[in-house]
Amino acid sequence: MHDIKAIRENPAAFDAALARRGDAPVSASLLALDESRRAKILAAENAQADQNKASKEVGAAKGRGDDAEFERLRALVGEKKAEVAAMREEANALDTQLNEALAYIPNLPAADVPDGADEDDNVEISTWGTPPAFDFTPKEHFEIAAVGAAMDFETGAKLSGSRFVVLKGAVARVHRALAQFMIDTHVDENGLTEYNTPVLVRDEAMHGTDKLPKFGEDSYQTTNGWWLVPTAEVPLTYSVSGDVLEEAALPIRMTAHTLCFRSEAGSAGRDTSGMLRQHQFEKVEMVSVTLPDDSAAEQKRMLRCAEDLLERLNVPYRTVELCTGDMGFGAVRTYDIEAWLPGQDAYREISSVSSTGEFQARRMNARYKPADGGKPQFVHTLNGSGLAVGRCLIAVLENGQKADGSIVLPDVLAPYLGGKTTISAEGVLG
Repeated sequence: MHDIKAIRENPAAFDAALARRGDAPVSASLLALDESRRAKILAAENAQADQNKASKEVGAAKGRGDDAEFERLRALVGEKKAEVAAMREEANALDTQLNEALAYIPNLPAADVPDGADEDDNVEISTWGTPPAFDFTPKEHFEIAAVGAAMDFETGAKLSGSRFVVLKGAVARVHRALAQFMIDTHVDENGLTEYNTPVLVRDEAMHGTDKLPKFGEDSYQTTNGWWLVPTAEVPLTYSVSGDVLEEAALPIRMTAHTLCFRSEAGSAGRDTSGMLRQHQFEKVEMVSVTLPDDSAAEQKRMLRCAEDLLERLNVPYRTVELCTGDMGFGAVRTYDIEAWLPGQDAYREISSVSSTGEFQARRMNARYKPADGGKPQFVHTLNGSGLAVGRCLIAVLENGQKADGSIVLPDVLAPYLGGKTTISAEGVLG
């Protein structure tokens, strides 16, 4: 959510920042609403002052026996009372309109985020690892013999429809091992606190984390109003809503492994083969709540946490900074990590690490109390995948495949697999 005072102070800069995202200028319409709202508030205050003055004069007229003046003033008090109520109602309606308009406006990109229209304009920051050289044509994950029936899309469709899958046997166990490896690393080595959160949340949580109202169609809502979380970012971030935190308590670093649900409303026809894009998936999420001056360094820290996981899994990747036209709605800056998928001969997103500045904190009124005793200020919030479990499974399977259809698994997973390091072409851990 944006601060209307900041827009009022520099509307041209606000529109220029939105233009970098490819959005039309909106300051004029926002300020018109704001001006009307403030005018109504002022008029209500003036009418209230007139009402208060008349109320005092009523008693005086009564005391001196001036019945005519008493009746006139009493009628005036009633008129002013009705006038105040009407003006406040109009001011509240305009305030609602203004907040609804602001809720649809994306965050402003940081000044040094690269300009661009779409993913083709993203800037590569670094690469790690060398894509494996195969003496055969590498297959996509669902085509590998070792995967076979263990990745069962037919049963998934029978149960739930398209873009659902049932994992079985060795593949299901590797999927579980990946999630456990990620969580353990974040908790034991990266200093994050593990949470186990609900995956059903209220409107307020979705709105506070900028998923509503603009992106309601991208998520699932139950018949009694709860929303299925698109990521654990929502419950983790919203857990500090309405709080005034002590400065010494920051940063707060959280992680959770949850089911996630997305309707993929805007991705019709994309990645329909395999399990790259599913309606239900699992993700290990990282969320940080920081002081404003610390958020840039915290984003880099979170990025390294995610990159390190891929390095331990021996999955080649590249890191890109998203351009203004490709960033998410709430982001000030976003880095994507793209894992190498031999079956597609391409890098594909496996993690996105974003800073939202005070954008979410303002929506959910999350603040901190400065140690020097100043008035409470908004915190900064950050979120990142650490990692998307299903996509990480795809990367591990494809990069570890052999010509005979077997798969060599990363050594780091062995402790979670009873010491097993391979999946045979027949789908057996060994």
